[in-house]
Amino acid sequence: MDTNSLFFIVSIIIVALVFDFTNGMHDAANSISTIVSTKVLTPRQAVLWAAFFNFVAFLIFGTAVAKTIGSGMINIQMVTTTVVLAGLLGAIAWNIITWYLGLPSSSSHALIGGYAGAAVAKGGLEVIIAAGWYKTLVFIVLAPVIGLILGALLATTVTWILYWRKVSFAAVNKWSRVVQLFSAALYSLGHGGNDAQKTMGIITSLLFAGGLITEFKIPLWVVLSAHAAIALGTLSGGWRIVKTMGQKITKLRPVDGSCAETSAAASIFLATHLGIPVSTTHVITGAISGVGSARRLKAVNWGVTRRIVWAWVLTIPMAALIGSVIYTLIRILAQA
Repeated sequence: MDTNSLFFIVSIIIVALVFDFTNGMHDAANSISTIVSTKVLTPRQAVLWAAFFNFVAFLIFGTAVAKTIGSGMINIQMVTTTVVLAGLLGAIAWNIITWYLGLPSSSSHALIGGYAGAAVAKGGLEVIIAAGWYKTLVFIVLAPVIGLILGALLATTVTWILYWRKVSFAAVNKWSRVVQLFSAALYSLGHGGNDAQKTMGIITSLLFAGGLITEFKIPLWVVLSAHAAIALGTLSGGWRIVKTMGQKITKLRPVDGSCAETSAAASIFLATHLGIPVSTTHVITGAISGVGSARRLKAVNWGVTRRIVWAWVLTIPMAALIGSVIYTLIRILAQA
């Protein structure tokens, strides 16, 4: 491999890690919105807490999600370095657009969409591996529903237990503030464990396409760099989206935040175990809505939820469109 080709690959790896950084920045709201809104931690304390668990998640989770992203959804034999670059730029562009608008859309689905759009622009629809897309598309719906149901059940169960034991509000507030530290940590572990793997899959695809590896096996340095990038992104915060997630959907108390985070973490852990790239944004939104609806349906601002859902619906096609346009422009410029 000549020096120019190697430099190009290294540059794309940097772009991939920038995407991972924007993922952490964009999804920081998911990790910290509940614990900040319940005032258990200050925003600065919350991002430090979340970033730490984002990083150490690599010690717990494997690479099943990375393999799905890297070789289970797009025919890796058709992938080129230009496809990877265009896909990443498409995802980053959509992340920035939704971040600016304060919409908690899915960085995961932006990456999937951008990557698919660039790949289709190069090789047509035959590059798509249908089996890999089925389970991902099913979980677009299933993941937030699981979060919503678990959130509602857990909040209802906790409420009844406290009612029958006649626990005072002051006591509930005191112990739930401690519990929320652990539930927030669990959620951040799930976020880091699922989302960082997506960038690992993309970088490993790039290494394969560039001929630097001969089989789809994820190097340790890729694992560590992906987790470091997402943790640094979380440290930067995502304050526009924190306001939407933590304040506009429903009013949260510490006990509500604990139920939402625990429910979301359980859903994400399940998906990660199955090797399915899910949207942590989808899951926590579903869990928060479930917790709020356990009190009463009117406790949830369903108008905000519908706005978020529209952002989810648009993410894959819009990121795919941007990715395909960028791929086409790169090819035109290369031939000029």
